[in-house]
Amino acid sequence: MQNREPVIGVLALQGDVREHLRALAEAGAQAVPVRRPAELDEIDALVIPGGESTTISKLAETFELLDPIRKRLADGMPAYGSCAGMIMLADRVLDGRPDQQSFAGIDMTVRRNAFGRQVDSFEVPVLIDGMPGPEFAAVFIRAPWVEDLAEGVQVLGRVTEGPAAGRVVAVRQGNLMATSFHPELTGDHRVHAYFVELVRKALVESADRP
Repeated sequence: MQNREPVIGVLALQGDVREHLRALAEAGAQAVPVRRPAELDEIDALVIPGGESTTISKLAETFELLDPIRKRLADGMPAYGSCAGMIMLADRVLDGRPDQQSFAGIDMTVRRNAFGRQVDSFEVPVLIDGMPGPEFAAVFIRAPWVEDLAEGVQVLGRVTEGPAAGRVVAVRQGNLMATSFHPELTGDHRVHAYFVELVRKALVESADRP
């Protein structure tokens, strides 16, 4: 168990699925798309890509994935969400639709579309805690930010310059992590490598339990 390649699914309902699959493979994981509950049973961890959070929410209900994903997360499955994926992993969402549902799991409040509209997309350096190398060139597209978080949520990254300097844009709580930005759209796979290592450690810990 400890030495095998982790199998990481990418929720393939909407968003940057292919880009995440490619980045995970480059980071040393076996990456597979997930569209059905049966496919969810075959993975060690899940990536929830960027896209449109209300659409992902509706499609997750349509494909009967909402409750199965919630259960897997509650049982300790590692997950990583980028942009809309961050919204889907948040316990509380501001400026969302009244009928919007999330998978939840990270004890934080996020503000949907906090950085503005699609035309306000931008790139800015973000320093990621625990990630070697220079600041990450983070791409923000209609991105959320973290408005509030509980004591048990670790801040991994903040915007370092510009009008949004200081805003929290990367977090981790246990086996769950999320970023406001889209690392899959760059050639820098350090965020995915960080998550793959998190999954490896979770597999080792699971195998060591009696």
